[in-house]
Order: sequence, then structure tokens, then C-alpha cells
Amino acid sequence: MTLSNSAKEATGAPYQLALMKHAQRLTWEAVERIAANIHPGMRESQAREMSQQVLQALGMQRIWHPTHIRFASNTLKTFKEASEGDPLLGEQDIYFIDMGVVFEGHEGDAGATFVTGDDPHMHACARAAKTLFEEVEAHWRAQGVSGVELYRFAAERAQQMGWRLNMDIKGHRVSDFPHAIHRGGNLGDFAGQPSAGLWILEIQIAHPELPYGAFYEDLLS
Repeated sequence: MTLSNSAKEATGAPYQLALMKHAQRLTWEAVERIAANIHPGMRESQAREMSQQVLQALGMQRIWHPTHIRFASNTLKTFKEASEGDPLLGEQDIYFIDMGVVFEGHEGDAGATFVTGDDPHMHACARAAKTLFEEVEAHWRAQGVSGVELYRFAAERAQQMGWRLNMDIKGHRVSDFPHAIHRGGNLGDFAGQPSAGLWILEIQIAHPELPYGAFYEDLLS
């Protein structure tokens, strides 16, 4: 049976847009606090351990998806792929944080890319992921297009900007926990106009020549 667009945007009785935005704000606060404590010489595993301490301090109820902190070439890995090894973060390096956390029964999901040192190519890559996200989000706001069209537009813009968009990462539903019972699927496969407060727009790009990439995600709200 094929679910209707309205069924794919179903929520539970506790759902409130204000609480979704609250959860998202706290998730972004967690991302920023974690990034402030990541430094060269740290291993990915150490960064993940530290992230749990930050989340506990912020009063999280639980994580709803595993925390991914990817260093260097692991920034090319998709969500479902395991990191290769347990790399040390270098003095000139790139990494991203991807968090899915429940606050007050609602799912926050946020991710961003950071750079140690002053390598211009790495900084350009990190900026490009956020810039592409902002352009796609603006397209959603201005044009009211479908999720399918959003990712078509994202791929086209990424190519024009000189990056490769990872089309295996197409965004997803969020809601009051657990959103999975609503089976909303990927944003990039959603044929309707995505409603605010229900969908995460994910952008993952790869450098066209160098062995790393960048990631940025946030709630369409």
C-alpha cells in the first residue's frame, strides 16, 4: 500500500511545533558545545564519548539516532556506513557532527562541519555545505516545491558550485518521538510540499578531487 502525502506527515498526539523548535535549538546548542571541545589529537571515539557528557548536561531524554562524529576522510561516509578506523584529528583537518536527540518528547536533529587550521580548501568545503543548505531551504520557502524537487535543485546547484552532492542522503521525517511509526520516508522522495516542523533537510557534499566532504542539516521550519 502506498501512503498518501498526508499520512507521511502524520504526527502523534503530543506533537507541538513549538516543542519541535525547542528540541532543535537544544540540539544545535549541543553541536556547538561539542565542537568547542573537539581539538587536534583527539580520536573520533573520544569525541563521541565527550558528546554524551554534553548531551546529559543539557538534559536530553535520549538519543534517537546514533551520534556520528566523522574526521577527515570519514566525512565521506554516509549515515549507515561505519567510520574507517579511529582516526586522530589533525592540526589541518575537517570533521562533522551529526546528532539526533530527544528533548521533551520531540526529536531534534542537527549537523554541521568544522575545520581545524586554515586550509582554504577545507574551509571552502565546510562553507559550501551550509551555503547549499541555505539555498535549498530558500527554494523551499519561496517556491513551495516538493521534496523530490528540492533534491533535484540541490544536485543541480551543487554541480554548479563545483561539488558532488551525495544523493544517498535525502533528508527524513522528524516528529514527536518516535517518528518512525509514521513511516514518512525520505524528504527527497516526498512528492508533496513539505510542511514546516516535520522534515530534516540534509546536505552532504564531496570535494571533487580531495578525500573529504562536508555535511549540514537542519529542520525545515
